[in-house]
Amino acid sequence: MLLLSAARALVDGIDSRVRASGFTDLRPAHGFAFARLSGAGATVTDLAEHLEITKQAASQMAEELIRKGYVVRRPHPTDARARLLVLTEKGHACTQAADRAAAETLAPLAAALTPAQAAALRTALTHLATPGRIRPIW
Repeated sequence: MLLLSAARALVDGIDSRVRASGFTDLRPAHGFAFARLSGAGATVTDLAEHLEITKQAASQMAEELIRKGYVVRRPHPTDARARLLVLTEKGHACTQAADRAAAETLAPLAAALTPAQAAALRTALTHLATPGRIRPIW
């Protein structure tokens, strides 16, 4: 329960700071989508798999992010039938704001630990976490 509470505090801290940066039309679930789209982009199917939601829900989220100017559709480089979702300049600006927000949110937590405690916590979490599995809890 403590780990879930800490995770929620982290999400809430990042969300409030992202909103304070001017991105008031997003919710935390969008940030998890941005994490998947921030590299070379992704298809709706990729996004659905990443968020563990239906393709229809991922498509609705994509449409919302397109309407808000955070994402655009582009031709897929290797599949003529697929469309790639990629972040716009506004989308990248939001991810940069989220990175700053995460650092600001984590700073007081890190300051509360000694360097040895921080290293031990990082090691323990590395053993517990599943790499690449960062998604919202619906």
